[in-house]
Amino acid sequence: MSHSHDHAHPASGDHAHAHPHRSGSERERRLLIAFALTACTLVGEAAGGWWSGSLALLADAGHMLVDALALLFAWLGARFAQRPADARRSFGYARLEVLVGYTNALAQFVLVAWIVAEAAGRLMQPTMILTGPMLVVAVGGLLVNALVLRVLHDHDHDDVNTASARLHVLGDLLGSVGAVAAALLIRRFGWNWADPAISVLVSVLILGNAWQLLRRSGHILLEGAPSGFDAASVASVLQSADIGIVDVHHVHLWELSGGRAMATLHARVEQGADPDRAIDGAQRVLRERFGVVHVTVQVETGGCAAGPCGGAHS
Repeated sequence: MSHSHDHAHPASGDHAHAHPHRSGSERERRLLIAFALTACTLVGEAAGGWWSGSLALLADAGHMLVDALALLFAWLGARFAQRPADARRSFGYARLEVLVGYTNALAQFVLVAWIVAEAAGRLMQPTMILTGPMLVVAVGGLLVNALVLRVLHDHDHDDVNTASARLHVLGDLLGSVGAVAAALLIRRFGWNWADPAISVLVSVLILGNAWQLLRRSGHILLEGAPSGFDAASVASVLQSADIGIVDVHHVHLWELSGGRAMATLHARVEQGADPDRAIDGAQRVLRERFGVVHVTVQVETGGCAAGPCGGAHS
């Protein structure tokens, strides 16, 4: 005999071991400020790169163009993520921020490919570069990017939306540092090749962070288990928690968005045990030990309703 009991905790405030999430309105404000600063700066860098002939500046402006769009979409993602659930989307729009992060990471790979191709042409046929305007514009871009990074620096660790935006800004900052270095090398030693070479170096450095973000957001979109625990550990903890549960199976773990873990499971209770006590106990344990914000428990007093259930992963 089996009977299904579903119980969901509200998403807000249930993540016991996560960092406190910054309010949606505060995140939106910071992202909007970062977008405005980045959009203004990319215009200046694009003009300066065209005037001076610097690929490093044009590459940084290209980064900033993608990043301005990334910040805009991150702002839209944060805004839409606050929308409540409706009849068609029972979990609301929270996963939109993960989709934005995944898309932004892919955009970085496309941008790097363009920069490397352009740099190869510049290395074979060096061009004249005006180091004075290049240096002035690069220093200005460096200062603005540092300010934008400061605006976004204390984002929630699990907020992949803001993390993706911060990744783009970090790429801009590295690009500005590279442009300054290239301008100084060309000005001091006449090494025109430093401009495309440093552009490639900065792009390669960005790829590492882009890959990490791509893996993180892709794992969430594929509904992989949250980092730090798996089905077997969840089953073991529940069976030893003295809440009347003697066996746990059909465990499924995933994240709705960064830091919002979900779980469904089958739990066989002791003979004569109170099903409601088992459900409440399972939810409490999963919330306190793993930070799971939404749990659905099917309580069983006999055989598994879904057929043979041999373990936590079945």
